[in-house]
Amino acid sequence: MTIRVGSAPDSWGVWFPDDPQQVPWERFLDEVSEAGYSWIELGPYGYLPTDPAQLGAELAARGLRVSAGTVFTALHHGPAVWESAWEHVSRVAALTRAMNAEHLVVIPEFWRDPATGEETEPGHLGPTQFAHLVSGMDRLGRRLREEHGLTMVVHPHADTHIATEENVARFLHATDPGAVSLCLDTGHYAYCGGDNLELIQSFGERIGYLHLKQVDPAVLAQVHEQRLPFGPAVRRGVMCEPPEGIPALPPILDAATSLGVDLFAIVEQDMYPCPPDRPLPIARRTRRFLASCGA
Repeated sequence: MTIRVGSAPDSWGVWFPDDPQQVPWERFLDEVSEAGYSWIELGPYGYLPTDPAQLGAELAARGLRVSAGTVFTALHHGPAVWESAWEHVSRVAALTRAMNAEHLVVIPEFWRDPATGEETEPGHLGPTQFAHLVSGMDRLGRRLREEHGLTMVVHPHADTHIATEENVARFLHATDPGAVSLCLDTGHYAYCGGDNLELIQSFGERIGYLHLKQVDPAVLAQVHEQRLPFGPAVRRGVMCEPPEGIPALPPILDAATSLGVDLFAIVEQDMYPCPPDRPLPIARRTRRFLASCGA
């Protein structure tokens, strides 16, 4: 069993395809390679070049390979959004597959704006919307496998409708294991009150991908006390550099190894926005820390 460690644009403060507060994509590629990583995610579609030939050449020049693409969907809105959702997903999937990656990370759409924290819809799904979410994710997972040869891994994420232990378990029980796997983000799951080790023990057969992240418990307590949205929480520093936060990563890596399957473990330290010189030193230290854990 192999855990292949990588990083992502998120660890360089990249949340959007184009934003003046973010580092240029060339600098991200240069620095993620310099930090000692050989695997990356594509990040927001359009941040990295979307022409496969150009992107492939840029990656090859730096010794980098792609583990997955990432996409947001709002499938809980039902069949009316399917065609527009698939149009976007298929573009990301095509680029992902062109880079010889095998996974697509699918994140349910936020119910609060990720930058401002403004509520855009209710934070809880009713029975009809939950049924739409389940059927839509099952359909999406099957189509991604059939048309692009990709494994879909759904990412429980703060300020989405799949976040807490209760909602994650409900979602996994309702979806087709043959179509829907899980991207376990250790930081987001802890942020939302979940026990990562318990999830691996209970649903290990559904976990197909890892995001490695930690939260600062002191800041997290403030976030809960003040009911802060995720964007402002990140600006306050809720996601911190390993090994300074929770959950402890060595036991999670050990538990993941015991599953007996190959997994990607991609570092994602949310810190949008951040000074441009901040990410690289953190990335170097984090890579050394994970190497000390055997990853």
